[in-house]
Amino acid sequence: MTASPSPAADLTRPDGSPVRVLVVDDENDLADLLSMALRYEGWDVTTEHTGSDALHTARELRPDAVVLDVMLPDMDGPAVVARLRRELPAVPVLFVTAKDAVEDRIAGLTAGGDDFVTKPFGLEEVVARLRGLLRRAGAAAVRQDSLLVVGDLVLDEDSHEVSRGGQGIHLTATEFELLRYLMRNPRRVLSKAQILDRVWSYDFGGQANVVELYISYLRKKIDVGRPPMIHTRRGAGYLIKPGEAV
Repeated sequence: MTASPSPAADLTRPDGSPVRVLVVDDENDLADLLSMALRYEGWDVTTEHTGSDALHTARELRPDAVVLDVMLPDMDGPAVVARLRRELPAVPVLFVTAKDAVEDRIAGLTAGGDDFVTKPFGLEEVVARLRGLLRRAGAAAVRQDSLLVVGDLVLDEDSHEVSRGGQGIHLTATEFELLRYLMRNPRRVLSKAQILDRVWSYDFGGQANVVELYISYLRKKIDVGRPPMIHTRRGAGYLIKPGEAV
């Protein structure tokens, strides 16, 4: 299963094609959720649910990174990595585990894993850890135009740093994703439904007030004491544009 690269993609293969990620988890819902989050980054994602299928796909796909559940129905994650390393010795492997014991992590790292996330985890954490693994492995080229700039507001998609007028602004992961979506579409009105789909990536059951809540959070951090940049268009949605001095 693959998806076309989105404007969010700032990591690519050396030939410019999307990063390839293999997600291996026997929980279908979790595998789908992980795949959705990684596709949002513009990456090509393939999912498998057993160790044997994962090994077969890896031989064909030659992925740039693997997200691997420690517990699979036919073999455990460390066993999969041990066999995977024979053909792809340098591919980064991010283990997903329900176990948080130090000895389990050591066993996984000893088997050849590169990093861990422990269930339950945030999708932002998985994406951030994969980005770090890809860069350290040198498997992907980094886009140079990683800065989004609207007026005096600057967002760095690589470092996740945000500043306005040279002053740093700390945002939560969700606030950052919301601001990034707004800044990718300056002066364009984005509906609550569009924002829910792109930032939260799943149906909130009609609870579009979560968008209003996070817009208010952003305004408090970005607009207070400065010419406002985030604007509401009643009945239509929200947009961002350079602040105009009063």
